[in-house]
Amino acid sequence: MNTFASAISTRETGRTAATEAVAAVRAGLGGATPDLAVVFATPDLMADAAGIASVIAVGLGPANLIGCTAEGVIGTAREIEHGPALTLWAASLPDTAIDSFILDPGQAPDGGLVMVGWPPAIDPSAPPDLQGDQTVILLADPFSFPADALAGPDGEGMTREVTGGMASGGQSPGEHRLILNQRVTHSGAVGVALSGVTPLVSQGCRPVGPEMTITDGGQGVIRQLAGRPALERVREVIEALPADERRLVEHGVLAGIVIDENRPEYEQGDFLIRGMMGGDPGTGAIAVGEHVRVGQVMRLQVRDHLSADADLRAALAAARGMTAGAPGGALLFSCNGRGTRLFPDPHHDALATADVFGEIPLSGLFCNGEIGPVCGRTHLHGFTAVMAIFPA
Repeated sequence: MNTFASAISTRETGRTAATEAVAAVRAGLGGATPDLAVVFATPDLMADAAGIASVIAVGLGPANLIGCTAEGVIGTAREIEHGPALTLWAASLPDTAIDSFILDPGQAPDGGLVMVGWPPAIDPSAPPDLQGDQTVILLADPFSFPADALAGPDGEGMTREVTGGMASGGQSPGEHRLILNQRVTHSGAVGVALSGVTPLVSQGCRPVGPEMTITDGGQGVIRQLAGRPALERVREVIEALPADERRLVEHGVLAGIVIDENRPEYEQGDFLIRGMMGGDPGTGAIAVGEHVRVGQVMRLQVRDHLSADADLRAALAAARGMTAGAPGGALLFSCNGRGTRLFPDPHHDALATADVFGEIPLSGLFCNGEIGPVCGRTHLHGFTAVMAIFPA
């Protein structure tokens, strides 16, 4: 049987916060030795990342420990967006094999960055038939982890399920801390690979307007939608929206790109949400933050707190239906644009999780980008809530 525990501390130094959290987690585990521990702490505490790792190693003795800097932390039914805070989560998983790893930035032949250190069984560049079936939990530094590090051999999102997020709270390269066991690094990524984890991705948007097929485009540019200049078509769709949806568009409109065109109809979770980064009035092209191809379907998306709440609760309910009873524990990777920046009341994602799953041991962070699978492909997201759910 799996055993889980989590705790939050708001002590003002890394070691005292870790000590308090370790005591609470040790009591919650009831004497079980954790196979996996995960820690997130705000930059002021994570400045002593080595001290935090040492306290956890001595007090808990986990077989595997990962962690990173967090702008804000999440616990069971609680989110702390301001001030010093540390959250610690641990799990005893007696029937689960866990492989931990660290990825370091390296140089590709074209001069770009690549991640070095993927275990062979989870290397995204390996053909799918050579990869195992483990799920990866990944914590990465946003300044040194290139977006295409999650691409498979075909250049699109890797087929392996990866959940996780980008460290947050640092303002420039070298400010984040990543922990793998007793090693602390300022760049790259750390992670674990294990089986039995259910991923959840809630992108928090709802579609508006009609579906439109990309008839000319490539890389990150859409030149035509349904045979007409893309910018012109988008403007027409917005002008035809009902007044309430046009008001939401005023706060920003996004592009929803269908990943799997082989479905009979597309629902909310079938779109990969990407920002529109600009348009060229001369050519009518629009730039989106994603590789696109002719034949894909695009639909405009809007985001507000009501849509985000409904989408998260629907995703949680669907995940609950896939497990026999309530999950045992979970890790939550929420965008740093969520929290009280999106919702009118605090603790939203943590409370929604508790409403659906019960108050299970939960830890997480507000990320600078979230990692999760959509339609069988792993992508880097924004404004998203991603979760790794563990069975009891």
